[in-house]
Amino acid sequence: MISKFLSKLKSILFKSEVTSETPLKKEKKAAKSAKTKTKTKTKTKAVNSKKNIETLTTLPGVGAKSAKALYEAGFKTTKAVIAADEKDLLAVSGVGINLVKKLKKLK
Repeated sequence: MISKFLSKLKSILFKSEVTSETPLKKEKKAAKSAKTKTKTKTKTKAVNSKKNIETLTTLPGVGAKSAKALYEAGFKTTKAVIAADEKDLLAVSGVGINLVKKLKKLK
């Protein structure tokens, strides 16, 4: 009987300690997870942009610099570059008429 009483008393005491610490722990965990998610998103965006730029370099005549310029101009995929109008491509710095001719042959 005494052992049941002691076990109930321990469970009550343990629960009261946990409830007083839990909100602080939850806030800290939430803050850490928010920071981690933000870092993950920015890393993911950076990785995706690098992958997209590398993909653009697979086009004939497109090097690293022109791929980066095309990506920054809004041409995120090779299909977008191939489907783009000549005037839009020439508006991108680092893209010349010879490159546009090579890209138009791909259509």
